[in-house]
Amino acid sequence: MCSLEPEKDHLDSEDSANPAEDTTVELSLFDLSWQDVLIPMLADFLSLKDLFNLRCCSRIAKRFVEAAFERRKDINLAGINSRNIELAFAVLGKHCHRIESLHLARCHWLTDEYLLPILAENTRLRVVNLNECVNITPLALQPIIIECKELRILKLSKCQWLTTGAVDALTLHHSNLMEFDISYCTAIGERCLIIFFRKLNKLQVLSLANTPSVTDQVLIQIANYCRGLEHINLVGCAAISDYGIHILTTTCQKLQSLMVHRCPNVTERILAPLRGRLFIDRPQLGYNLQALPGQINCLYLQV
Repeated sequence: MCSLEPEKDHLDSEDSANPAEDTTVELSLFDLSWQDVLIPMLADFLSLKDLFNLRCCSRIAKRFVEAAFERRKDINLAGINSRNIELAFAVLGKHCHRIESLHLARCHWLTDEYLLPILAENTRLRVVNLNECVNITPLALQPIIIECKELRILKLSKCQWLTTGAVDALTLHHSNLMEFDISYCTAIGERCLIIFFRKLNKLQVLSLANTPSVTDQVLIQIANYCRGLEHINLVGCAAISDYGIHILTTTCQKLQSLMVHRCPNVTERILAPLRGRLFIDRPQLGYNLQALPGQINCLYLQV
């Protein structure tokens, strides 16, 4: 590994004896301290694209960029599917060892072959976004589940490969998740979700959009065990009803937003009293609450 400190030329005795001789030393940008100056003051502010462009300039630039990669805490390649991007990602996997946030949403080139090496080298991950990564398998989650003890945010929207077994493993190893997204994950069963949410008492943001196994019973478990919940996305969850929404919104007092668009069994009868207290994605309909006071009371009495 190259020295990270400026190189110093020492004058021999003959040069020191002849002050008239020119002793000028040519310096370059890379003679500045890498760890103290160049990386924190320059490299940390460059995008990954800029760093890879710099890496191509010279051998010393290549060594400098690789040293910068070793300190990199955030990798964001979300939506980037350009040619040869997997080769660049392999370079990151070789040199990055301190990543805390890994954003790879919609990276269709991503497979287990490329993902597993970078996960093996970075066990301090706190944020992992694999939304719409359709070409990986549950095997790629194994190092995240087993080794990444500091994980707080996990996004797996539209990952049809996500299985009940993988969620069960998450249940065993991760109880400190603060944000979780399994929208459009159709292979996850109701029982699996009921057990899973019993462990997540620190959950703040939850997305279950278009997940058919989300029922009122799942919402009751969320209400009982995730009382710090602030935002929940239930768009397209056709199996939930006013009953589950009432339990959820009554118990989770910190709730700030409720997404229930395309939930046919959730009516304005339960949503109207919530408007003004929290954000609701569905526009208010012309619904006369005074016309049905008995029905509203019956709904509450059922609880």
